[in-house]
Amino acid sequence: MSDSESLRKTPLHACHEEAGARLVDFAGWIMPVQYRGLMAEHEAVRTAAGLFDVSHMGEFHVRGPDAESFLQRVTPNDVAKLRVGRAHYSALLTEEGTYVDDLLVYRLAKEEFLVVVNAANIAKDFQWFESHRSGAVELENASDRYALLALQGPRAPEILSRLTETDLPAIRYYRFAMGEVAGHRAMISRTGYTGEDGFELYMAPQGAPEVWRKLLEVGGEDGLQPAGLGARDTLRLEAAMALYGHEIDDTTTPWEAGLGWTIKMAKGDFVGRSALEALSGRGAQRSLIGFEVTDRGIARQGHGVVVDGEEVGRVTSGTYSPTLKKALGLAYVPKALAELGQTVTLNVRGKLLAATVIETPFYRRSK
Repeated sequence: MSDSESLRKTPLHACHEEAGARLVDFAGWIMPVQYRGLMAEHEAVRTAAGLFDVSHMGEFHVRGPDAESFLQRVTPNDVAKLRVGRAHYSALLTEEGTYVDDLLVYRLAKEEFLVVVNAANIAKDFQWFESHRSGAVELENASDRYALLALQGPRAPEILSRLTETDLPAIRYYRFAMGEVAGHRAMISRTGYTGEDGFELYMAPQGAPEVWRKLLEVGGEDGLQPAGLGARDTLRLEAAMALYGHEIDDTTTPWEAGLGWTIKMAKGDFVGRSALEALSGRGAQRSLIGFEVTDRGIARQGHGVVVDGEEVGRVTSGTYSPTLKKALGLAYVPKALAELGQTVTLNVRGKLLAATVIETPFYRRSK
């Protein structure tokens, strides 16, 4: 079997081929990186709307009388505060307080939750949950039972309203509702990973192609375009949203990554708490900064941050911002280099580029 034959296809694969997408291997899946072009797709999301296939993400069901207490113990955010119909951003942490993965937790019912994890980490994360399971808890890797569409952009609410009778304004940020879209049952959530307003549609795989095509049909007059992984990455970077394998991994703590707001120390014990408590006492030794390249060039992941010829930090993500028309990025540096306005030097394949530490997120949508 060839490498391409071993890759998995999402339920929307035929839709991508119809649209002439450029397909790539991403975390073991054949995924669209772009259709008309990254810049056009990025701009569509910022000014109108874009439609993403994120069906490669993993979905776990956690059920049972002890489901809440189990998730309280294995994730650092406060699951007890989640009411039915709400979601929050959280993580799986090692005993050292570093990332196994970042994730979303949805409360479906009193004793049932949906946990959404990164595609590359599905097997690892499920094994991690299983290894920590205790009490009356049922775990199910339901990833194959879900397709996931993300409709993002300022015109997303108007476009989606044409295919559903669900009260979309009632679904506020990090909330969700059960409904129908184009006649297909769906869980409609409002979390987002682009810095824009929008919705995620969790549904059975067999209905996803029809919903995809109908959304593009009814949204065409508003400028809706299919958008690939390329635009997804430039959009999330402009919004300074962390990406596993870039800003967060098993060497990174939430304190360093600027994600301390997801850690609820007061709730009691959880995996990684002791390490985080010890680290908080002496403070993080490095910080995640946003930077703007002031010389000609673009810094990418893995490029060094240097002082007096010595590498003191690393770029985690970098790109040319289609919205802001400048080269931007994120990097870990010693705390002494993290002040706004500080000048840093980047080593881009042997070429030294000047950059300035600037505020993040780089882009904020107008309310």
